[in-house]
Amino acid sequence: MSLNDTPRANRLHIGLYGRRNSGKSSLLNALTGQSVATVSDVAGTTTDPVYKAMELHGIGPVVFIDTAGFDDVGKLGRLRVEKTEQAAKETDIALVLFADEADETMERELAWVKWFQKAKTPVIPVVSQIDTMDDGGARLLMLVRNATRLEPVAVSAAEKQGIDRLRGEMIRQLPEGYEQESITGDLCSAGDVVLLVMPQDIQAPKGRLILPQVQTLRELLDKKCLVMSCTTDKLDETLSALRQPPALIITDSQAFRTVHAKKPAESRLTSFSVLFAGYKGDIDYFAASAKQLTALPRNAHILIAEACTHRPLSEDIGRVKIPRLLMKRLGKDIRIDVTAGRDFPEDLSGVDYVIHCGACMFNRKYVLSRVEECRRQHVPMSNYGITIAALLGILDDVELPH
Repeated sequence: MSLNDTPRANRLHIGLYGRRNSGKSSLLNALTGQSVATVSDVAGTTTDPVYKAMELHGIGPVVFIDTAGFDDVGKLGRLRVEKTEQAAKETDIALVLFADEADETMERELAWVKWFQKAKTPVIPVVSQIDTMDDGGARLLMLVRNATRLEPVAVSAAEKQGIDRLRGEMIRQLPEGYEQESITGDLCSAGDVVLLVMPQDIQAPKGRLILPQVQTLRELLDKKCLVMSCTTDKLDETLSALRQPPALIITDSQAFRTVHAKKPAESRLTSFSVLFAGYKGDIDYFAASAKQLTALPRNAHILIAEACTHRPLSEDIGRVKIPRLLMKRLGKDIRIDVTAGRDFPEDLSGVDYVIHCGACMFNRKYVLSRVEECRRQHVPMSNYGITIAALLGILDDVELPH
């Protein structure tokens, strides 16, 4: 990935939802002006959600999610619907397609509109395939308008009708704060010297930086900061080479102890993972939760959630290093489970604490859906960087971005 690439997790996620053969794939092709989705008269052509990264005029980098029909049937169909439900959790703007005014069909579609509204996700009802309707979709438009109290958009992918209006409505519905999120927040500004301490271990293969380091570096350059980088073993030499202490030091959380001991008193300290706690999650909830760590029971059940599905490596941070710190601080009677990818339990009963990775592979919407589940079930949740700082007893010395 180059510095100019926009990772999928940082793109606006636009999901298309509806019953089988409601025109989702055709609409996606019409919106993008490309044949990015397979179109067929056979119901159930789209199985698992299809993610397509695009540049959409007026919005910028987006990811379209073409989902399976939520009326899919059978055991396999139920699995497909579950994947659709999972995709809904990472959707920033939802397009719910109505193509039939039959009561049983409308009930499903209306239920999805209500689900997105409850999740505070912008949702646009779309009356599709109007070229196949005798009245041009007028009756269905009225039914949808009355049932949802929203203004639906009528489209025909085949005739390219209503596509520009739908695109304009998507721009109008952009989530508040879109494109305003910052990784480093108020921690630095133009002209500040920022030192990046980037250990190159087994997690970062030779010749590569991990994604949070790349994204943070790009933002600092855009902010016109003066950026220097070093590995942990070269920290002393780098600090000596500077005329004055750096305004901010950003380190890998695994090097917190070393960098905290060596940093100049004038320099502010944070980590890539802490920055991503604010960029991808709810940093205030994470910080408040971390202060509850020492109050956990001796037999606490702790869930560590990784976004990546990589093969576990020796000295893996989530499976080895953090558990080692937890047992050193809380005792060896604690129980630690690890989940990876999208394998996150809906029922958190019995879980006393959740520790999430930096989530560079997830979009913020999806991470916040997990935060909300923890909050709803009264389970404290934090992330790697903030938890490590708390376990080392230096959280009060670490800067949190806002």
